[in-house]
Amino acid sequence: MTEKALRLGTRRSKLAMAQSGQVADAVSQVTGRPVELVEITTYGDVSREHLAQIGGTGVFVAALREALARGEVDFAVHSLKDLPTTQPDELVVAAIPEREDPRDVIIARDALKLTDLPRGARIGTGSPRRMAQLNAYARSHGMDIETVPIRGNVDTRIGYVTKGDLDAVVLAAAGLNRVGRSDEVTDFLSVDTVLPAPGQGALAVETTADNAELIAALAQLDDPLTRAAVTAERSLLAALEAGCSAPVGALADLLTDGQSVKEMRLRGVVGTTDGSTLVQLSTTGPVPETHEAATALGRELATEMLAQGAAGLMGERAL
Repeated sequence: MTEKALRLGTRRSKLAMAQSGQVADAVSQVTGRPVELVEITTYGDVSREHLAQIGGTGVFVAALREALARGEVDFAVHSLKDLPTTQPDELVVAAIPEREDPRDVIIARDALKLTDLPRGARIGTGSPRRMAQLNAYARSHGMDIETVPIRGNVDTRIGYVTKGDLDAVVLAAAGLNRVGRSDEVTDFLSVDTVLPAPGQGALAVETTADNAELIAALAQLDDPLTRAAVTAERSLLAALEAGCSAPVGALADLLTDGQSVKEMRLRGVVGTTDGSTLVQLSTTGPVPETHEAATALGRELATEMLAQGAAGLMGERAL
């Protein structure tokens, strides 16, 4: 007799279905049980408003968490950058699998790179973080660009370029890799140019805190180094009291000596969306061995950034 299928809650978008499908296969392998996807529509999927207007944090997550709480699904997969930084007591992130490429990319007309874009080029993005850093880069390199707020799925966004409405759009490399469209990228943005969103490229596999058996099974998918990195990034975000639509970038990467991992470097940035002011700092320390150590790393850098004036640049303060 085959065991009952595990129910995985996922958003309906092509990207969400692709990444949930990959997790479903991995969970099936470690548990020996079939996994079925349960499609759930979230408020962020149906609203046409810009993320900053609808609250940003949690708009893609609440419906999935409600389905977990009601027992309609056994676990859920989120893009980690969509998760609010405060974790409800009744839920647990049982696994953060190895991270995809965290960088942002450009898809531009005529296969142009960022530095090749003509004067007055219009670049679409729904992210104040990307706007702030792109505008700051343009200012410091004598470029003339206009950042245009857009919403929509991958197809919609790329469509703005193919139809000629925009010269370029900015997307996450991880999402394009997961839906098999990375060949359309015309330029990978160095993290020195644009720091990604905290947790970008990572997934969170969440279940109820009382499901010890499933937590233990899902834990086999966890990547400790990815978890340490994104915990530090999200701690920085939380300490800046920023919602996920605030213009904050963060990346923790691992420094090696060629043989083994030696240290973790955490970089953070916050800025005004017009790029006129950026506070950008970094700190390096031992690779955090515990959740508390990773959290402390993020909090320390946030304290330094606030002392440098980051608080006045946040624009949208989390409620």
